Amino acid sequence: MASARRGFLMALGLALAAGLLIGWFYSAPLRGLLVAALLVIAWFVWQLLRFEHAVLHDKLEDVMQGDGIWSRIASRIHFLRQRSRKHKRRYRRLLREVRNSTNAMPDGGIVLDRDLQIVLGNQAARDLAGIRMPQDRGQRIDNILRNPLFVEYLKSEHDGRAVEIPSPLVEQNWLSCRLLPFGLDQQLLLIRDVTETFRVNTMRRDFVANASHELRSPLTVISGYLDTMAEADDAPESWRRPLQQMHTQAERMNRVVAELLELSRLENPQSVREEQEVDIGALMALARRGYSGQAGIASIETESSLSAHLLGVSTEIESVISNLLVNAVRHTAADGKITLSWHANADGSACLEVADTGEGIAVEHIPRLTERFFRVDPGRSRDSGGVGLGLSIVKHALMRHDASLEIESAAGKGSRFICHFPAARLIGADPIAIGGTSKIH
Repeated sequence: MASARRGFLMALGLALAAGLLIGWFYSAPLRGLLVAALLVIAWFVWQLLRFEHAVLHDKLEDVMQGDGIWSRIASRIHFLRQRSRKHKRRYRRLLREVRNSTNAMPDGGIVLDRDLQIVLGNQAARDLAGIRMPQDRGQRIDNILRNPLFVEYLKSEHDGRAVEIPSPLVEQNWLSCRLLPFGLDQQLLLIRDVTETFRVNTMRRDFVANASHELRSPLTVISGYLDTMAEADDAPESWRRPLQQMHTQAERMNRVVAELLELSRLENPQSVREEQEVDIGALMALARRGYSGQAGIASIETESSLSAHLLGVSTEIESVISNLLVNAVRHTAADGKITLSWHANADGSACLEVADTGEGIAVEHIPRLTERFFRVDPGRSRDSGGVGLGLSIVKHALMRHDASLEIESAAGKGSRFICHFPAARLIGADPIAIGGTSKIH
C-alpha cells in the first residue's frame, strides 16, 4: 500500500508538471496547470464513480486489476468483505446450533431484558406458555403470563426460588417458573411442566387427609370406651395398667391424626384462609401461659421489642409458636431457659425467635429437621419424643406467610429457631421498642 501511495503521488505530480510545462510552452503556465488539475479531478471522479458502482453491485473484481491505489483499495475492501461474510456465516451457524439445542430442551427458556421484555424464547416456551417468536419479542412477560401469583413473584425478591402457577394453555396443568440472572442486565425465565409432580403431591395429600379423617372416628370411639372402662368402679385391678397404656397410645394416635390433617391443610394451596392483623406478642404470652403451673419444665420468658403486628392467619401463627415451644420444652432440662422473642431487623423485616439452652442438635441433622416424621434420635421413646411432624407444620405455615425458617444449633449448646417475616407483612408504624419481659418458672 505504501508503494501504491508513492506511485499515486508521483503520477499526480507528473500530470501537474506536464500541464505546467505545456502551458509554459504556449506562454500560459498557470492555464496549463489548471487544465491539468481539472483533467486529474475528472479522472478521479470517473474512478470514484466506477469504484462506487463496483462496491454497490459487488463487482470489486473489475477494479482490482492493476497495481494502482484504486485497485489496492478495492482489494482491501474485498478482503474485509469476505472476512465479514465468513464471520457472519460462522455466527449464523453458531446461532442455529444454539437455537437447535435450546429447542431440544424440555424446559422453556425465555430471555428477558431489564424491563422484563421478551428478547428470546425457545420452542418449549411456546408449547408451555404460549410465547411466540418473533411476534412476542418486546412484549412484557406479565402481559402474556398474567397469573396474579406470577406477577407478584416478578415484583418480589425471588432469590432463585420458583413459583408454581396454572398453565395458561392447558387446563389442570401446572408450571414451575424460576427467574435467574442472565448476561448483562438480563434475566432468564425457566419454565418447567410440573403437572405430574403436582398431581402426585395432590394424591398424597388427599390420601393422608382422607386416611386421617377415616382414622379419627374409630379412634374417638376407642378412646371413649377406654375412658368408660377406666372409670368403672368394678373394673378388675389387673386391667388398670393395660387400659392406661391403651388410652395413652390412643391419645398419641389422635395427636398424630390431628397433625397430619393440619399438615395436609397447610400444604393445600387452595385451602380457604382469611388473613388479618395478628398480635404476635399476645400469641407468645398465650403460649407461655399454657405451661403456667406445670412442674419439671424450663423457665420460659417472652421478649417483645416490636410494636408492629403481622398480616396473617392467627391460627397458623399460633401453631408455629406452639410447635416451636413444645419442641423447646421437650428438649430442654428443667433448670434450663427458653426465650420467645419478637423483634425487628435492620432491613425492616421482623423475626419471631424461639431459643433454648437444651441439648442442641448436631449440625449434620439440621437440613432434615423439617422433613415429616424425621427424628434425630430414632431410639428416643415416641411418647416423649413426638412423631416428627411439628417442624414440618412450622415450615409450611411460614411458607404461606412468605416467611422462612432458620435453625441455629450445635450439640450440647442449645438451639435457635428463627422465623423471618418480610417487611411487607408488618402492619403499623415503624418498629418501636416497647420493651417488656415476662417469665414463669
